[in-house]
Amino acid sequence: MNYTQLESSSSLHYDPQVIASQYRFRPWQVIWRSLAVIWLFGNFILHLFWDKWTNREEINQPKRARELRQILTKLGPTYIKVGQALSTRPDLIRKDFLDELIKLQDQLPPFDNQIAFNIIESELGRSIDEVYHKFSPNPIAAASLGQVYKAVLHTGEDVAVKVQRPNLRPKLSLDLYLMRILAGWIEPWLPLNLGHDLTLIVDEFGTKLFEEIDYLNEARNAEKFALNFDGDPEVKVPVIYNQYSGNRILTLEWIDGIKLTDLDKLAAAGLDADNLIRIGVTSGLRQLLEYGFFHADPHPGNLFATLDGRMAYIDFGMMDQLNESMKETIASAVVQLINRDYQGLAEDFVNLGFLTPDTNIQPIIPALEKVLGNALGASVGDFNFRTITDEFSELMYEYPFRLPAKFALIIRSLITQEGLALSLNPNFKIVEVSYPYVSQRLLTGESPQLRRRLLDVLIQDGKFQWSRLENMIAIASSDDSFDLLPTARLGLQYLLSEEGKYLRQQLLIALTEGDRLHTDEVQRLWSLIQDDIKPKKILDLAFNTFRQISVDSVAAIVPSATSSR
Repeated sequence: MNYTQLESSSSLHYDPQVIASQYRFRPWQVIWRSLAVIWLFGNFILHLFWDKWTNREEINQPKRARELRQILTKLGPTYIKVGQALSTRPDLIRKDFLDELIKLQDQLPPFDNQIAFNIIESELGRSIDEVYHKFSPNPIAAASLGQVYKAVLHTGEDVAVKVQRPNLRPKLSLDLYLMRILAGWIEPWLPLNLGHDLTLIVDEFGTKLFEEIDYLNEARNAEKFALNFDGDPEVKVPVIYNQYSGNRILTLEWIDGIKLTDLDKLAAAGLDADNLIRIGVTSGLRQLLEYGFFHADPHPGNLFATLDGRMAYIDFGMMDQLNESMKETIASAVVQLINRDYQGLAEDFVNLGFLTPDTNIQPIIPALEKVLGNALGASVGDFNFRTITDEFSELMYEYPFRLPAKFALIIRSLITQEGLALSLNPNFKIVEVSYPYVSQRLLTGESPQLRRRLLDVLIQDGKFQWSRLENMIAIASSDDSFDLLPTARLGLQYLLSEEGKYLRQQLLIALTEGDRLHTDEVQRLWSLIQDDIKPKKILDLAFNTFRQISVDSVAAIVPSATSSR
């Protein structure tokens, strides 16, 4: 059976058992591909050693960088994806290699135009002239999974037409099959649980890769993503033309933009790199913590700055969905980490699946404090995902941590976004954007689950943590777009509700703890918010809040206060 036959017989969905059954009785294909991978990387490693032995490392660095890019390109889409991920990490990859790997984002060799045109007409069941008024004779970009043409519809809209590379599914299947075998071989040799569920991580990657090569699935993802960011003035999502799309072709709105790594063009267009970083990080956090539907492949080839300063996403093949509980636990874990609450962090790790429920977390807490405390440094401004992942990997050798398959994509997304931000600003600290956002999310507490997370942060060992509330308000207010009044209204509504009974009790206890009124704490809080809350605004806030709450709810404060004394 050749590639064409495999392409037609392959499922649109990743199934490792089906793939294994296809290649189990075709050992020559498996052996030939394995030999090709070993030969290419083996030669590359020998060349590196030879450069070292002959003291020509520095001279040959550009040559070896080109060689690595050519190897990844020759090995095809799966390995190009690895190179694309590495190309976003200027803190991991030295500059000469980075410059070459960046070319894997959109400077790959195209495939034959006639094959592309045949795919378009086969998918749409019409000739190109019937569908498009104008169509570029050659692709304007080539990526790992396809290439892009610029066209004009008969109705006048400028569009981009993505066409998938031929015989893609069987090529990916064979690489994933070999990766799965390799994962099974090396799992037993990895320390403790470092290799736990390594095959599941390969399967998660395979599932997302197969979703990425289903362009109708990408169209659905784009429309869902656009709905989430509908009305957002800082994020641009292209319109999808479903009537001109299929499993292997996608027609979408043409976006005029600038690559985020092209600093000269960004500066010439008058675009602020730091503002683009803020948009990228904030939109990434919103995807994870608000919508739970996130872009798992945000490398520079998929993100552009529009001329009016917006961030444009143009590729929606690799996406994933988080449930409500996971979203809220992630938000909680970030706050626990910044607050250095390692007991709470360990409990969140259990809830997220990094530790099994039967794990005794007590011996792990001091280790978390030692390792992650070093990663955080003297201040939260030193926090970055690269440091955290490096330091956290030490714990994997000594304690029964494991990496849930879904988190492989989340971590990749976060690290890729941070790497992109670092390429725009080497001094970028992700906490300067992310923690104000997380604090705002918890302070506004739109859902009961988030309000419970806020209580977990503010109340520890039965005591109200004034310093944490001050810290959260101060950091949230560092974002100029944060409006304290709506947050205060939500907080007052919550305090006067039945759900807020416990917090009312804790506040009253905290205010009168130790047989004294804690006026100093209240004064510090007031100094934080007094510039944002004027007398008239306070009256309006109180009136509107009390108008929305029933008499019974207000009366509930009195027994709460009485019972707390």
